[in-house]
Amino acid sequence: MNGWRARFALAGLLLAGLQACGGGSGTQQQPAGQEPPPTPPPANGNSGLDARPANATCTAWPRPSAGSDISLSRFTNLSFNVPVALLQTPNDSSRWFVVQQDGIVRQFSGTNPTSASTFIDISDRVRDGGEMGLLGMAFHPDFPTDNRVFLSYTQGNPLVSRISAFASSDGGATLDPATESVVLTINQPEQNHNGGNIAFGPDGYLYIGMGDGGSGGDPHGERGNGQRLTTMLGKMLRIDVSNPAQYAIPPTNPYAGNAPCPPGGRTSGECPEIYAYGFRNPWRWSFDRDNGDLWAGDVGQGVWEEVDLVTLGGNYGWRCREGAHDFNTGGTPGCTTGTLIDPVAEYNHTLGISITGGYVYRGAQNTSLLGRYLFGDFNSGRIWAWLAESAPQPREPTQLIDTELNISSFGQGNDGELYVVDYGGTLQRIDFDSVAGAGTAPRQLSETGCVSSTDPKQPASGLIPYAVNAPFWSDGAEKDRWIALPEGQGISIGVDGDWSFPSGTVLMKNFRIGTQLVETRLFMRHPDGAWGGFSYEWNAEQTQATLLEGGATRDLGGGRSWIFPSEGQCLDCHTEAAGRSLGLETAQLNRSFTYPQTNRSANELTTLNHIGVLTPAIADASTQPSMPDPYGATGTLSERARAYLHTNCSQCHRPGSATPTNLDFRYTTSLIATNACDAVPQAGDLGLGSNARVIAPGSSANSLVVNRMNRRDSSAMPPLASLTPDTAGVTLISQWIDSLSSCQ
Repeated sequence: MNGWRARFALAGLLLAGLQACGGGSGTQQQPAGQEPPPTPPPANGNSGLDARPANATCTAWPRPSAGSDISLSRFTNLSFNVPVALLQTPNDSSRWFVVQQDGIVRQFSGTNPTSASTFIDISDRVRDGGEMGLLGMAFHPDFPTDNRVFLSYTQGNPLVSRISAFASSDGGATLDPATESVVLTINQPEQNHNGGNIAFGPDGYLYIGMGDGGSGGDPHGERGNGQRLTTMLGKMLRIDVSNPAQYAIPPTNPYAGNAPCPPGGRTSGECPEIYAYGFRNPWRWSFDRDNGDLWAGDVGQGVWEEVDLVTLGGNYGWRCREGAHDFNTGGTPGCTTGTLIDPVAEYNHTLGISITGGYVYRGAQNTSLLGRYLFGDFNSGRIWAWLAESAPQPREPTQLIDTELNISSFGQGNDGELYVVDYGGTLQRIDFDSVAGAGTAPRQLSETGCVSSTDPKQPASGLIPYAVNAPFWSDGAEKDRWIALPEGQGISIGVDGDWSFPSGTVLMKNFRIGTQLVETRLFMRHPDGAWGGFSYEWNAEQTQATLLEGGATRDLGGGRSWIFPSEGQCLDCHTEAAGRSLGLETAQLNRSFTYPQTNRSANELTTLNHIGVLTPAIADASTQPSMPDPYGATGTLSERARAYLHTNCSQCHRPGSATPTNLDFRYTTSLIATNACDAVPQAGDLGLGSNARVIAPGSSANSLVVNRMNRRDSSAMPPLASLTPDTAGVTLISQWIDSLSSCQ
């Protein structure tokens, strides 16, 4: 089965990681080969605080889980041959149907059957093996009154995908192979990426998922099949089969005015069967039975697997994008000008390499996963839930269980309960269990112990305030920051100047637009050593902030919106390579700060050393490196620009990060060693042409760094949690690049 979703190497991404959950990151000394910026005045021994405040209330809680765990129980002792789907008829909950890739549909009744019988056998006309075979089945919504059942299978050499209706001649007990009526035929240029799932939507139309035609990288045509509208490959199709003699085009399809597409596509004129496009291989997808949302798992190429929330006319990016990341953007016409919809969730190939779409849970079990989308991976056997309430940007799902199954499909009973189809032959029921001993995030900020019990706008007395030299761009918001250390524990300073924090630490940040608090974020190191982020949304009255799980985008009025990052996005930003706690590093805190507790201004390093929280101690702040404010007047243009890139880019673009580029934007890295200067883009030029470079010395107009900073589409940097370009930052980086005469 490993060959049925073939993988080919993914070209490296250009800039995949300006992130938005923190400010500043990583190591800090002076950029190699550059003059140091002005250092602070020598420490005079004065401290902004007299003593370390006692912190009895603000400590990290145990890491929360999804609220439920799942377990799998054998649904039936029967075994099947290469099963790829499990379903019931719309109006009969007594029978189950198992679609086998070999061309046979088996059926059984009850929960403890001793045998299964054949519902239909078309193995004589099915070409199976690899990704070919009988791949999908859909009962007519009025079955057996309307006695048709639709099957999706591959046939012949040359290979075609065929959607056919078969009728029952015995009241629905079986299907008669001799009654086949071919509805739709699609030529397949390769033997993989055949899609094949079919289902009736809540609108009564038949939906058909088709892969891009196979091979690797969607090589067919200038645009690939995914982006080409003159083929039915790489698409979600929708047709009206109410007339048994001939399918019709639903009038609301995006290209409904055109004539039906021939099996091999055509040279001009969009195919009217198209509902949505830009898919690589939507192997399994489903409708939410409560609201009709269409959820699809689209199998990735070499790095990313994705979950898409599919809408009418949407373009889901392939082959321009793999997941939320550039793939063949520069080599595919229309990528830079088209409106591409990023996935709502994605995971990389460290967790699995072949997504299997599932269902939104709508069953009767008592679980916090009610209404959540569950899906899995064929190769790794993992099952995840997507927990976000809204999806302004892609995000990381929550793993529920790691199995040894090859998950070829999920099934949903008429009662809403969910099942797992194991390609090895078994069927498993999903059971939801309450989690014992898991942490629970307080619902209200006032319940966290990190703010005043009488005024949640104020920090608890045990928190230590701080500020940074080079703040992260957060759509123009003002920020206030605090550290909450566990009693008796302190901060360790690495040889590179980066700081690490003990388990139990909480880092708190307030975001203000003018005088209005919008969000409070808690980023904490849980007792087990793992880091996690929590976002609290302030009410209009400014009296309380409430936990917002999964991320969201809110309208703040006056034409302004605000993105609340999800838990997964916080960890995308606070990377492990950068030490998680961004901004807390020696060169960032070597500055003067006015402490509200005493109204004294003092150097932050001097103050933290005085209250005994730094190891090793810093006796004299004037001997330590200091980073300039990118928007300030001190430091050279180059130093301020490099401080900006350090804060906004280096948490992802540095050695050891998961971002698949060799860029290194740390402040201490020489310009030539960033691997960005005069470097040809790895994944397209975004329309800049052959002179495009990541950083083009002397030409900000030809520099992708500037181009990405100055946009907020699928090619934007940061790629998440920002809606507004930083015009001052764009100006700074542009002026710096224009001033460069070389990479030395």
